[in-house]
Parts: sequence; structure tokens; C-alpha cells
Amino acid sequence: MVAEGTDAVGALMTTSGGRSVVRRLLRVQGVVQGVGFRPFVHTLAGELSLTGSVVNTGSGVLVEVQGAVPDVERFCRRVRSDAPPLAKVEHVLVEPLSPRQDTGFTILPSLAGGGRTLVPADVATCEACLEQLCDPADRRYKHPFISCTACGPRFTVITAMPYDRPATTMATFPLCPACEQEYKDPSDRRFHAQPIACHDCGPVLELVEPTGMSARAGLPPLRGQDALDWARTLLASGHIVAVKGLGGYHLACDATDPAAVTALRERKRRGDKPFAIMVEDLRTARGICEVDPAEAELLTSAARPIVLLRRRARPLPGAPDVADLVAPGNPDLGVMLPSTGLHHLLHGLKQDSGRLPVLVMTSGNLAGEPIVTDDAQALTRLRGIADAWLRHDRVVHVPCDDSVTRVVAGGELPLRRSRGWAPLPVSLPFEVEPSLAVGGDLRNTFALAQGRHAWLSAHVGDMDDLATQHAFGHAVEHLQGLVGVLPRRLVADRHPAYRSVQWARRAAGAQDPPLPLIQVQHHHAHLASVMVEHGLDGSTPVIGLALDGTGYGEDGAVWGCEALLADYRGFERFAHLAYVSLAGGDAAVRRPYRMALAHLEAADFPWDDRLPCVEECPSSEREVLAHQLRTRLACVPTSSAGRLFDAVASLTGVCHDVTFEGQAAAALEAAAREAAAQEAAQETAAGYDLPVRPARAGDPASTGAPYVLDCGPLIRRIARDVLDGTAAPVVALRFHRGLARALVETALLARSGTGLDTVALSGGTFANTLLSGAVTAGLHEAGFRVLRHRRVPCGDGGICLGQIALGAARAGQ
Repeated sequence: MVAEGTDAVGALMTTSGGRSVVRRLLRVQGVVQGVGFRPFVHTLAGELSLTGSVVNTGSGVLVEVQGAVPDVERFCRRVRSDAPPLAKVEHVLVEPLSPRQDTGFTILPSLAGGGRTLVPADVATCEACLEQLCDPADRRYKHPFISCTACGPRFTVITAMPYDRPATTMATFPLCPACEQEYKDPSDRRFHAQPIACHDCGPVLELVEPTGMSARAGLPPLRGQDALDWARTLLASGHIVAVKGLGGYHLACDATDPAAVTALRERKRRGDKPFAIMVEDLRTARGICEVDPAEAELLTSAARPIVLLRRRARPLPGAPDVADLVAPGNPDLGVMLPSTGLHHLLHGLKQDSGRLPVLVMTSGNLAGEPIVTDDAQALTRLRGIADAWLRHDRVVHVPCDDSVTRVVAGGELPLRRSRGWAPLPVSLPFEVEPSLAVGGDLRNTFALAQGRHAWLSAHVGDMDDLATQHAFGHAVEHLQGLVGVLPRRLVADRHPAYRSVQWARRAAGAQDPPLPLIQVQHHHAHLASVMVEHGLDGSTPVIGLALDGTGYGEDGAVWGCEALLADYRGFERFAHLAYVSLAGGDAAVRRPYRMALAHLEAADFPWDDRLPCVEECPSSEREVLAHQLRTRLACVPTSSAGRLFDAVASLTGVCHDVTFEGQAAAALEAAAREAAAQEAAQETAAGYDLPVRPARAGDPASTGAPYVLDCGPLIRRIARDVLDGTAAPVVALRFHRGLARALVETALLARSGTGLDTVALSGGTFANTLLSGAVTAGLHEAGFRVLRHRRVPCGDGGICLGQIALGAARAGQ
């Protein structure tokens, strides 16, 4: 909005040289620091012959302009309409000032103090900088840390606000005369660009190779271009190099070298979890994967996220052949483009020999640990994985892993919101008091909120690791300092054993007086997050479909396939997947055949030795499991969609053991997509029956909800088809279509009883493109308004946003 006191301004007017002169103060709020906003204001004022000043403050940017009335009015309009591409101007408040003697327009030193401004995210190398990087005649030719007002590090180097070089980790690199001249030149695109540097005054690369098989192992470190050249030589010869990037270390190897990929997978204890790859350009990505226009836009965006793309059966002529073990058994590849000058140089420029068009680029850590940012820790924590370390002397102040996203049903669906997006805020549909929501334990992110903004952290990780818990505490402290939010309440999940909940209890109790801690139901938070995304104020409930692997239910069961009638104040459980026994806790998650046997038992279908899941389960384990299911010993009832996917994956023989979360579900989706791509399979895969029936009194498959999605007929039909020899991909596709149809039927039943016509979809299961697309299409065909995630993840990485809204509602705001 733009608010202007025009009457008062008209009164504060003088004449000079026969023209009316006014002076105005503009208070500009939004993402207006670290995005070239002050240079833009300076240039605009000069273009309109205005005098005055611009200054960064703790709450945004202050501008004073003086000149002829029409020019000042044009300035006030254009400061919003013509703002730099990276800026997001949210509010401009214009106030009258008395004109005074003025000459020129000045960028003043920043003013510290109270208030709050929006911290910018890191930005990938722009095209202008990339041209200079590749130009042998340019003084920044092959400069790994090239940047300008339109690109470069922001969030990961900022130590405090307002944003100026002394408040970044570039403070220790004084500008050389040439860079200082650019910094002070209003006509230069590096005018007041805080992270700029060059070969003479910027960070320096260093390659350390304390161990390894190369000729340089144990010799003194190489520096500068020599370090980069040797790192590329090591990568080309099959070695693994730890590379320090914007938000921490990556582990890199040649993605076309099966031996190198195998070594990295074994050393990192990665199991079968896919690696991400970085390709040198969009053309290479298209040679390896199918890339539609929406996916190409995401790949080339300023955030440079990892985008999940459909892998081609074979690469196009001239394209590199990525090793199968990069993503074993997975039809998708996680692909990103270079985000920094260093990454472009690792691939090699066009004139370089020994190009490396595709690199594995995975987080620098052991499985389950947070990404490494500190150089000394990198040498110890990554020893035994990396053969060499390519690092530099610019400090990474904030760990920030790569963002991950994909396109589902024509729209973006974020899976991890981190580098390039964090900590840009999400607008809230109502005012909230200062709050901290700590998220969940898997794929953790947290959120700070005040007023109409919620700031989501970068990806933290899984909270079962002690190092991740320490990283969580440091990240909370840092983000609080940047955005100036001092929480008056904390919000957490209801799961009594979550580490995030335990941290919240300690943090709340450490204050004097103790802060209130509000605990909210997991799936309610999922649905609230997508409601907030779409600006719902909560005055009208929605029909919420929340599907995931696990969430603590109000009855103590493990929920995970829930139809809730929900607003921010509360919810009613309308329907859920019929309960089955989760026997042995984590053992059932790691070995999907246990869930398959549990579903067969619940469906009263015999454990036929010809079924893949029965054959896979050792006879001794089968006897113990049968006893557990019969007596309910060490069993918890669950309505989890994730565990149903596990069961069907094992029933069909697609996946019996998992090494990472969601592996069985991903394998089942891949099989279903294989069938969907074949015309004959499409004609025969009509979808299994998954009845949505009224709950019966005393029914152990339900507690309290009016309706139950009865898995019995579904499981029995799948088992019979498997025994009859139906191909696993066809069974998988029939399952997906049957589940989608049942979810649409559930929404129709809810609408008939309530009149509600908006359906919110959330939970990690909706990252499944086949299921999400089918459910969305069915709901649209039935006339529903469908809310899906577009800015925050549908999985547990997005629940902190919903927790903020639920906490505010519970507190009576």
C-alpha cells in the first residue's frame, strides 16, 4: 500500500525559480535491503533531478526527496512499480517535510536500531556476472566469488541488520581500489553491492588433500586457480571432493563415473537414497531428463533449487550418461544448475579442457547429520568420505542446504524450502503476537512470526541427531536476531517424545516468567499451513485431507490418512483410514513386509507363501509377528497412508526393506507411473475399490470418526491379483487410482453433510505426483475449490507455518 498525506504536503510547499518545490519522507518496508534498492533509489532520483538521501534502517529504508511536485509524485509511484527484480516492496508510507536547501542525492551510512526489515535470500549468479566470469579480457575472469547488486550471497553471510558490508562475513575483506571505485560509482551495477570482491581483494580458494591416492596427497595446500584446477583434475579421475558452497559443504564426484558414485554412496552410508546432480546448463538437463516449461523456469530461477525431473530412458545424443547408482531404481533425478561462480568453474568454461558436465552434489555430512559449514569440522567430520577439500576463507554464517521442489499437476510443489528461499517471509492472514513454532522432528524447520509475517528457517534436518539439535538452537538464535522477533509464546507438536517438543519445553521454562507452550495436533498443523498459504482467515472451515507417514493422534494412535473439518480454532475428525496394527514400531517402518502382513491379517486374508511379502519375511520373524498381531503385544493402531503404501509395495514385491524414509512409497509410485505410461495398462487399471463406510460402534478400526476408509476389500483384491500373476506396475496403478477415488468420495460425503466446498490437501504423501494429480483432478471435476501447497513444503518441513496460525487461534487472537 502507499499512504500519502497529500493535503499536508501541499501546505509544505515553496517556490524556486518559478516552480513549486516539495520534500517528502518515504518509509519503505519489505525486502528492500541486499537487493540493490538504495542504488535504484539513487539512480531514480538522479533521473528525476531530485535531491535528498536514502538510508538503510532496522525496519527498512528511509528516503527523503525534494524537487518539483510532478517529479516527486512520479518518484513516489516508481519507487514501488520500478523496484529492482529482487526487491519486494510491501509498504510505502509518505510523509510531508519542509523543503530545505539541498544539493545532490546521497546514500547515507546505515542506521542501527529497533524495527524489522525482511532479510533477502541468497541469489544465483546473474547473466551479466556470468558473462564476465567467462570473458578472458575481464578482470573478474574465473573469479569464483563474482557478484553484484543482482546476485550473490545474502542470508548465509549476514550477521546483523541493517544490511551493510560490515554486517556480513565479507567485512574481513577490504575492497581494493578498483572494487571501491565500482562500489562508489552510481552508474556501475556494483554500486553499493555489499558482497563484491575480485581476485585482488576477495576470498581465496584453497585445496587441502591430507589423504588420498593422488600424486599431491599430503603436500601443502594449493591456492587460487591452482586449487580449482587440481580439484577438477581429482573429480575427473574419480575422486570425491568436499566443496565449500554458499550454505555449507557439498560432496562432489563425477556423476558419469559409476565407481566414484559407488564409493561416495558407500562412504556416506547413503543406502539407496538418491543423490542430487548439478548440470552445467539447461541444455544438459534436457539431454538427461524430460523438462517442461514450468520445470525449466524453476531450474533457471534465482533460487536455483534442486528440481525433481523425469529421467529419460536413455540420454539424448551428445548428452552425458548419468550412472544408475546416482538414483538407483528411481525414475526421477534431482537436478540443479550452478548457483555460484565457483560451481560454474567446477564444471569448466567452454574454453576449458576436461569439462565435467554432470556432478553429484550432495550435502556435506554423514546420513542424518546437519550440513558442515566450518572448515575445521569439515576436515574431521568428512574424513573418510572426501579425498580432498576445496574451501575458501569466507565464513558461512548460516547453514543453508539446497532447496528441493517439483512440478505437480502443472504447479510448483516445494519439498524443501531452504537456500534461495529462506528466510523470505510468508504473509499471514491475521495479526499474531511474537511467536516461535518449532515444527516437527523429521525434515525440521521452525518459524518466527509477528504481525502479518512468518519467517521460516532454512532446512535444519532430522532432530534425532544431537548435532542437528545443536544446529537447531543456533539457527533459532540467529534468525531471532535478524528479524527482531522475541517470542512471547512457543508452539509445538503434541507428540510427547519429539525432540523438538522437548527443546520447546526447555526453552519456554528457561524464561522468567516461563513462556506459554501451546501444543497442536500434527495433521491439523499440516492443513493450517496450506490454509495460511492461500490467505484463509479461518472464518469458514475447510475439508482437509492430510496424508503422511506418522502423526501423533488425539487417541494415542499413529494417524496418517485423515479427513478433518478444520479451521484454525479446532477440527472434527470426519474420516480416516481403518486402523491396523503397527507391530514393533520402527521395525515395521524399516521392513515394509511387516506392514503388508499386518494389513493381510486385518483383512482376514491368509499369509500365502506365494505372496512376495510372506516369502520375504523369515519364518522365525513371521511367528513372532503373528503372535504380536494376535495379542496386540507391542502394537500401536495406525491409520497411516505411508504405512499403507509400504504394505502395498511389499505385497506387490516392489520393495521389502528401506534405507530411507519414503523409499517404498517412491518405488510404488515409480511402478504405477510405468504402467500409466503404457496404453494397455491404462485400459485395465480402473482402480481398486476402497469403500468409505460409516463407522460402527465398538469397531476397533475406528475411534470416533463418522466414516472409515475400509482397507479390507482393497488388500484382498491386491493379494488375489498378485497371486493371479498381475504385473506389479498394474497393481500399483490400480491402487493409486482407488485411493484417489476414495479420497474424492470422502470429500463428497463431507460436503453433503456440511455444505463446505473447499478442500485443503497437505502431508508428505501428496508429494506423490500420480496421487496428487488424480485427487486434484477428481475434486475439480466434482466442483471443489482445491488448496495445494505452492510456497512451503507439503511434508513436515511446512508444519511450523500451520503451528503459528494454530497457536494464535488457541491464544484467542
